[in-house]
Amino acid sequence: MLFVSIQGEKASFLTFNFYLWPLLQQRVINIGMYKILLFSFVFLALDQVSKWFVVFYLELEQKLYLNLNNQFMNFYMAWNKGINFGLFEGDSTVQAYILTGISIAISTVFFIWLRNSTSLIIQILVSLVIGGALGNAIDRLLYGAVADFINVTCCGIRNPYSFNLADVFIFIGLIGLLIFKFDEKQN
Repeated sequence: MLFVSIQGEKASFLTFNFYLWPLLQQRVINIGMYKILLFSFVFLALDQVSKWFVVFYLELEQKLYLNLNNQFMNFYMAWNKGINFGLFEGDSTVQAYILTGISIAISTVFFIWLRNSTSLIIQILVSLVIGGALGNAIDRLLYGAVADFINVTCCGIRNPYSFNLADVFIFIGLIGLLIFKFDEKQN
């Protein structure tokens, strides 16, 4: 912005006030918003690429199981039409749209709440939540369910649940926000 001010009684000279510093300060405040959007896009892309690679390229959708030759992690295909651990699972298209809407609403609330944060760790943590939630929302819109495929098993006990990278992002982001936002408020 360019503001012109006339100083003195005589209009003999003009002083140009650029007001750069307030604009720069405003820009610095909003840079966190752009970082969150960028990081969210990166986490969303990682989630979608991992799902495409495992489910379609490695054909887990047809095979249903891929042995990774270890005792800790394998790929088991699961289409989750509900929320965590299949809660509220149903075949309704309306339910898929409602859960997608909830994911978008939660992402929007987190973005608005933390968009002015200057802490890089908070920006990354909220981006993990947003990227993960939107990654699962995209699955619901494309397939009517979330593609889950990571299965962690230990000590010979088969875990019946599978999850995906978006679920990991959401979990890490929420736990991190609880820890770091709580710590931030105490200081």
